[in-house]
Amino acid sequence: MELDSLSTLIALTLGVGWASGINLYAAVLALGLAGTTGYADLPTGLEVVENPFVIAAAGAMYLVEFCADKIPGVDSGWDALHTFIRLPAGALLASGIVGDQGPVMEALAGLAGGGLAASTHAAKAGGRALINTSPEPFSNWAASITEDIGVFGGVWLMLNHPWVFVGCLVIFVLLLIWLLPKLWRAIRYLFKKIGALFGGAKPEPLQSDTSNQQAVPLNKLN
Repeated sequence: MELDSLSTLIALTLGVGWASGINLYAAVLALGLAGTTGYADLPTGLEVVENPFVIAAAGAMYLVEFCADKIPGVDSGWDALHTFIRLPAGALLASGIVGDQGPVMEALAGLAGGGLAASTHAAKAGGRALINTSPEPFSNWAASITEDIGVFGGVWLMLNHPWVFVGCLVIFVLLLIWLLPKLWRAIRYLFKKIGALFGGAKPEPLQSDTSNQQAVPLNKLN
């Protein structure tokens, strides 16, 4: 499939950053399979994902994340670890796409890709930390499956309808700007958990707001 250069470059540059923050391995796997099967002619900077070893590694890690994402507590630990992986990967993939456009475009693409990866990663990690306050596991499964469908669907959209993807991404970013402040408590908890990995104090378990409310005596209501 021939790809329109301008629209697809824009969609892929922004899209790989967005997808990397949610599920890096799913994004690399989908792009790699699209390129190696001839479904899409990927830009030169993305040809590395067509390597069979890269596809195999991405597939194996996707299966690991597929399982880890559905276990309460394990998913937050996985997200904490991947703070150091998803963000730079999103920046590197985005900058590689426009690497032949000069160093200025490469730097701008890296900033955009890294920023989008950071935003989606923060939203995912904060949302998962809040979900883990619920004792049942089904919400984790639903969130994980929704994220995977979103990434695979997003890759398909950026390859086939790039401007539609860009429009959806703008709406997504606006919603994210509204949502992230509401997830700040969960995001702070995640950073404390990261600090605990390096010898810091272990954070208190994150509780929902309703669990922190104290009962009000009946005589106070009169």
